[in-house]
Amino acid sequence: MRPGRKVAIAVAVLAVAGAAGWVLSAPVRLDAATLAALGPGDAARGKRIFFAGGCASCHATPKAEGDDRFRLGGGVELKTAFGTFVAPNISQDEKDGIGTWSVEDLADAMMAGVSPSGEHFYPAFPYTSYARMKPSDVGDLYAFLKTLPAVAGKAADHQLGFPFSVRRGIGLWKRLYLDPQPVVDFPTGAPDLVLAGRYLAEGPGHCGECHTPRDFAGGAKKDQWLAGAVAAEGGGVVPNITPGPGGIGDWSADDIANYLETGFTPEFDTVGGAMVNVQKNMAELTADDRAAIAAYLKAVPGHPNGYPPRKPATK
Repeated sequence: MRPGRKVAIAVAVLAVAGAAGWVLSAPVRLDAATLAALGPGDAARGKRIFFAGGCASCHATPKAEGDDRFRLGGGVELKTAFGTFVAPNISQDEKDGIGTWSVEDLADAMMAGVSPSGEHFYPAFPYTSYARMKPSDVGDLYAFLKTLPAVAGKAADHQLGFPFSVRRGIGLWKRLYLDPQPVVDFPTGAPDLVLAGRYLAEGPGHCGECHTPRDFAGGAKKDQWLAGAVAAEGGGVVPNITPGPGGIGDWSADDIANYLETGFTPEFDTVGGAMVNVQKNMAELTADDRAAIAAYLKAVPGHPNGYPPRKPATK
């Protein structure tokens, strides 16, 4: 075969591959049926989803307390191996926040990871978990967010190097890791309390985002669901919360529910690290919600720790 013909074939193959990649990486919004299920929204119910989803943990001003947790000006930094992600302003400010967003915009963002302008959001925003939410809960959350104050000031941009700075590639990542189906497939007849806990923990609560180890591309290893992981920031670990070795199998359901409410372990140790904010959010839920999450954690498959053994400190 002539060299010129080889070059032409190679160029054609690259062009086809590039075109296929462009199509496969395109942002995909929610379908009409899902958007229709958003409903009119109820702010009172939306407050529950606000806390279940941990919105304030990332989007409130860093270290905010009390009513300041409802001032969603963003700015929290998440420093990872891929770069530093900065939580945006999601207050009702029409210039710097999301005050002009429709409920459909919020649903596309939370359940599909797509912005109103049609760009991919980075999965530091846990839409891989929010994709499992009921559309009506997103509608309720939207109604609640509309009651919160506008906060002026745009959060800083993400600090990412190439190739992670190219958002389009996230479309291919989503095809591998964005799945609205539950992670733990319980058998028919599983208790309603366990299923309610699965929804809260796998959906709005996004427990797996921190407690599950990740592969080289940053996707959750679902075969080690909730087995603990190396923390995204620093050199610490996020604990195993399954009934497996190293996990919380010796905790009762009441122990787990009490921990989520009070921050005290069965050994009377106290919650620490990033879990402090999570526990504050869980304390705002109902006792039934916390009992459901506890029942789910007692029912999930047990796994050994999903992070390497920690080396003892050297003297």
